[in-house]
Amino acid sequence: MQQKNASKLRLLNIGITMTSRTSLPSWQALTEHAKEMKQQHMNDLFAADKQRFNKFSIKLPAFLLDYSKNLITADTFNQLITLAKDCDLEGWREKMLNGEHINRTEDRAVLHTALRNRSLTPMILEGENITEQVERALSKMKTFSEQVRQGKWLGYSGKRITDVVSIGVGGSNLGPQMVTEALKQYSDNSLNVHYVSNVDGTQIADVLRPLNPENVMFIISSKTFTTTETMTNARTAVKWLTSSSFDDKAVAKHFVAVSANKENAMAFGIDKDNIFDMWDWVGGRFSLWSAIGLPIALDLGFEKFLELLDGAHEIDNHFCNTKLEENAPVILALLSVWNCTFLGAQSQAILPYDQSLHMLSAYMQQAEMESNGKSVSWDGREVDYPTVPTIWGEVGINGQHAFYQYLHQSNNVVPADFIGSVESVTPVKGHHQTLIANYFAQTQALMQGVNEEQVRADLKAKGRQPDYINNVAPHKVHKGNRPTNSILMKRISPRSIGSLIALYEHKIFVQGIILQICSFDQWGVELGKSLANNIEKELESSDINDSLDSSTAGLIDFYKSNLS
Repeated sequence: MQQKNASKLRLLNIGITMTSRTSLPSWQALTEHAKEMKQQHMNDLFAADKQRFNKFSIKLPAFLLDYSKNLITADTFNQLITLAKDCDLEGWREKMLNGEHINRTEDRAVLHTALRNRSLTPMILEGENITEQVERALSKMKTFSEQVRQGKWLGYSGKRITDVVSIGVGGSNLGPQMVTEALKQYSDNSLNVHYVSNVDGTQIADVLRPLNPENVMFIISSKTFTTTETMTNARTAVKWLTSSSFDDKAVAKHFVAVSANKENAMAFGIDKDNIFDMWDWVGGRFSLWSAIGLPIALDLGFEKFLELLDGAHEIDNHFCNTKLEENAPVILALLSVWNCTFLGAQSQAILPYDQSLHMLSAYMQQAEMESNGKSVSWDGREVDYPTVPTIWGEVGINGQHAFYQYLHQSNNVVPADFIGSVESVTPVKGHHQTLIANYFAQTQALMQGVNEEQVRADLKAKGRQPDYINNVAPHKVHKGNRPTNSILMKRISPRSIGSLIALYEHKIFVQGIILQICSFDQWGVELGKSLANNIEKELESSDINDSLDSSTAGLIDFYKSNLS
């Protein structure tokens, strides 16, 4: 009873209200306003205001954000800002930055911004300056990465490390892998970095097959050092190494860990000096700025890793110090709430027009959907409005020849973020200009569309006969009015990628506050994993549990009966 009361007191102390967002006058006003705006077309809004781009765009050091191709007016924008203020967004921002336990269900602070606090201002959490902790961890990362990159770290046979295999899952994998792929052109290739996340043995077998155990360093990333998928792969890696070295002590020379559970890591055989810190105030999907980013530092060099942190810190300063009306993450979040919660869009596309960003859509799926894919409010009440959309996407040109048909002409309106760069990191004459022309054309086409009168006039001008025009014209109509944001970086670089990721991280936080859901737990991940542990025992048994549902029991029976 005392524990329950203490939990209630903590909830009250961090300012949780027990009323639905739908009771706010600003929410109700936006609900009515959305009905009016659904009758509008962006073509008319652009025609009525020649300064629309200037009014609805922001230029930051790392990128331009153009949000003018959204179904909004100045009135819409002002109402959205009012909603943010009614939700006390600025107060919640302060709570997060001050280390209050805004991760309510796990009773934790949320301080991934402390990982890239390049101003080194003290950040006190429960009496300790965590800026000093972070700096010590960065210093350890620097020493380790330089030793490995310079060939000073030797394996069990005295040979230098040439390959790094990072074993993790979720945020321990997607973040670092996305960044190393995005910044591949900045690598000096002194090391080959590989990633293993899938418990399907095919992946780790394919990664290890061409490698020499004498030259491989493994990074095992797991906060608890108990994650089933990660530890299964880690044990396979140990067997692979020791079957070559014939010495269990070789693990100490070829394995390092990133974990908050040093005891488990040491029991696994990893030397305590080779364990890098994780903290419970950093969620996995926000952790690439920590030692989870070791593969990035090893691939690019530690100085490039610091540039990544610098870019994120730049956006942190913008987010923390800029008024809401000019705040890029706030605006992106409010537009997402507007498009999905008020206008009814059920998904959002992330469309990078740069091959370097080919993993960005997958990264954003986890970042946003694991954070805000919830249907319960802060006080445990089921929410009565749509929350986060489905996030999906693909590299731009590939998408154009796959699902853009759906974006342009389906009955479902899908808001999209188009992300590109002014200059290519791999310039090949004529290519980037064609790429960017498609980027600009697609956002224009999604906004403008083409009506039947225009289609008929075009076909007639091309000499088509009336019967053909009557038959084809309806199929060529594009309604347009499809919202897009354009994020245009000057060039892909460690700094600009850091800024881009931080932009979306803060957007996710703002969404959670507006929607009144906890963005920093992931209980939806846990149920399937716990059931998998039970079913694995069933697979080892000769009998089938009578309490299982008929479908699961039937699947298990088919699996067992067809094992060779």
